[in-house]
Amino acid sequence: MATVREVVLPHTQKKDGTWNVKIRVSFKRRSSYIDTQHYIGQKQLRKDFTIKDEFILTILNPVVDSFRKRISELGESLELYTSKSLVAYLTMCEETAETINIIAFGEEQIRLLDQQKRIGSRNDMKKVVNSLRDYFKAEFIPITEIRSKMLENYERYLRSERTMFRPDQFGNLVERRSKGLTDVGLHNHMRDLRILFNAAVKKFNDPELGVTVIKHYPFEKYKIVSPPDTNKRKLSIEDIERISKIELPANSRAEMARDLFMLSFYLCGMNPVDLYRLPEEMDIEDGRLEYNRSKTKDRRKDKAFMSLSIPDVAKPLLIKYIRTLKTRYASHENLDSALSFGMRKIGAALEIKKLQFYDARHAFADLARNKCGFQKDDVAMALNHKDSSNSVTDVYLSKDWTIVDRLQKSVLSLFDTPAKLGFCNLTTFYISSKSCTS
Repeated sequence: MATVREVVLPHTQKKDGTWNVKIRVSFKRRSSYIDTQHYIGQKQLRKDFTIKDEFILTILNPVVDSFRKRISELGESLELYTSKSLVAYLTMCEETAETINIIAFGEEQIRLLDQQKRIGSRNDMKKVVNSLRDYFKAEFIPITEIRSKMLENYERYLRSERTMFRPDQFGNLVERRSKGLTDVGLHNHMRDLRILFNAAVKKFNDPELGVTVIKHYPFEKYKIVSPPDTNKRKLSIEDIERISKIELPANSRAEMARDLFMLSFYLCGMNPVDLYRLPEEMDIEDGRLEYNRSKTKDRRKDKAFMSLSIPDVAKPLLIKYIRTLKTRYASHENLDSALSFGMRKIGAALEIKKLQFYDARHAFADLARNKCGFQKDDVAMALNHKDSSNSVTDVYLSKDWTIVDRLQKSVLSLFDTPAKLGFCNLTTFYISSKSCTS
């Protein structure tokens, strides 16, 4: 049975001659201690160091009684504890849902995501935290304010036109107008808010130990709007050829977007951030490119490792950009913005609606499955979606990159020659680059 009582430890006397009054929690022949805000002197103690001051005892008795009550409420779960974990439970229970500030907790999550270099997730979480500030017009928002009724009102707020103040690159607040979120934007925003709420529940609640600080769950009643089914068609072989051949101003963002779009397509839909992070000293002539996918490497046991064959048509593009992207753009976010601008220019010129850089990845997957007939698992492996370490079956299988190589080669064989993809000039550039470096 766990015991709780107020004590003074003789060896903890301070220089001013006083002792801190502590709460001792004893269980399974071990004791742990909780400091209090009370200090007493020699005259308030008996010779055996028990407390005789009635005033101090009157103040401490309700605290001790509340701790005893919380322990008794654990029932059979008490056996899961030690004296140390009981102290953690008792002190944590002093935190109530009303004192948990969802804004402060959100900032904590942003810092954590930043440390993990999950930049996209960090930026999404920033949008949620800033939007909650705008909605409540406050810096302290108890998590109890996040209720199903509030979420319904918040949804209407997010759909409406509104004014926001956000810091610019120099830290100055700038007024910005929002037209309101679409179903897709609303789905993503509320999903991220749910992620934030679930993280708080995970931190403050412990069902195994009977700790339930946050007792409500608004997303059980409030249902996040489903994103509409996308009717956007995948790019055809002809579309890919037109993008590759389009004439664009030299050294423009549109030219770079075209080149990197095609490079992504050749490299099984490789993402811009991973192209940006390729090492400058990479040996292109080695014929293979190895990397860890930035988006998922911290969430997968295999670190999202990928090994790709470098087709000849991709080599001039790698030579052209591998050493210049980091010089040209300070971060991959800046590169993303430039690519978005460039792809809009290309889409407008070719009359391809809503053309995006990510369409290269979608097109590669679509052609691999529907034109080349590869199984979905093979396509997933080529896209670096598949975490083999999480599959019971894959424990028995070795990683065979030749599957990805065959899939990649099959997709590129849909295009007759590099010249058909508009790379005569780049082939010349490739040959001259080799001559210069030899």
